[in-house]
Amino acid sequence: MTGLHPPAITGVDTHAHIFRQDLPMVANRRYSPHYDALVEQYLEHLERNGLSHGVLIQPSFLGIDNHFMVEALRRYPQRLRAVAVVDADIGEAQLDELAEAGVVGIRLNLIGRTLTDYAGPAWTALFERLGARGWQVEIQRGIDDVALVVPPLLACGVSVVIDHFGLPTGGIDTGKPNHRAFLELLGNERVWLKLSAAYRSQSDLTQAAAALAQARQAAGGIERFLWGSDWPNTQFEQQTRYEEQLAFIEALLPDAGERAQVLIHNPAKLFGFDVSR
Repeated sequence: MTGLHPPAITGVDTHAHIFRQDLPMVANRRYSPHYDALVEQYLEHLERNGLSHGVLIQPSFLGIDNHFMVEALRRYPQRLRAVAVVDADIGEAQLDELAEAGVVGIRLNLIGRTLTDYAGPAWTALFERLGARGWQVEIQRGIDDVALVVPPLLACGVSVVIDHFGLPTGGIDTGKPNHRAFLELLGNERVWLKLSAAYRSQSDLTQAAAALAQARQAAGGIERFLWGSDWPNTQFEQQTRYEEQLAFIEALLPDAGERAQVLIHNPAKLFGFDVSR
C-alpha cells in the first residue's frame, strides 16, 4: 500500500496516537506512557481490520513537539494525515512545514485545564490563519463546556471537530442549557463529531446509541460524523482493544451504507483523502 498510487479507501480511522516512552514529555502532564505505540503497529491494526487510512493525533503529553508524528507522516504520506498541537504564535514557515508533511489541523486538548480566552487576539489570529489554509481545530472537552469554546473558532472560519461524542458522561440531557447548546452547534455545517472512545465518558452501547440519536437529529443527518479507534486507548489499555472499538461502531451503525458514510466518505472529505479510486 505504499506504492506510487494511493490505496483505495476501505475505511479511515480518524483518531490514533503514536509515541515512544523515551520521547521528551511536557511537565505537569496527566499521563506518562510506559510503552511504545509505533506507527508500524498502528498500520498493522488498520490492515488486520480491513481499513486503509488513518489520522494521527498529537498526544497531549508530547506538547508542541510534533516531530515524531511528522516523521511517520513522511514515511506513509498516502495513508496518513495528522492533527498537531501548536502554540498560538507559531510562524507561517512552521505551519507550511506541517502542511507539507500532511498535517491538516490543530488540537486543543482542554481536559483538566482552565479555559483560555480563545476569542482573544492571539488565538483569533491563529484561527484565522488556519481558516485561510482550510484547516480544522479539534476540541477535547467535556460536554458542559464545549459550547463555550467552539463559537469563537467558527467565527474565524475554521472547521471544528469535537472529540469523543463530546464526552457526555451521564448522557446528553436536553434539560441542561449547556447540553442544548452543544446540540445546537452540531447543526453548523463546519462542526464535525467523532463517534469515538465512548468509554471515556463511561458510556456503553445503549448510552452511545442514545447520544448518537440526539446528535443525528441535531446535525440533520450523519454527513459530518467520523469514527476513531483512539488507539492505543491511553489510560484504558486494559479495558479495550482495537477490534472492540471497531466492533462498537459497527454495532452503533448496523446499516452498511451509514458505516460507509462515516468510515469512508466523511473522513475522505474532511482530511483530504482521494476517493476517486
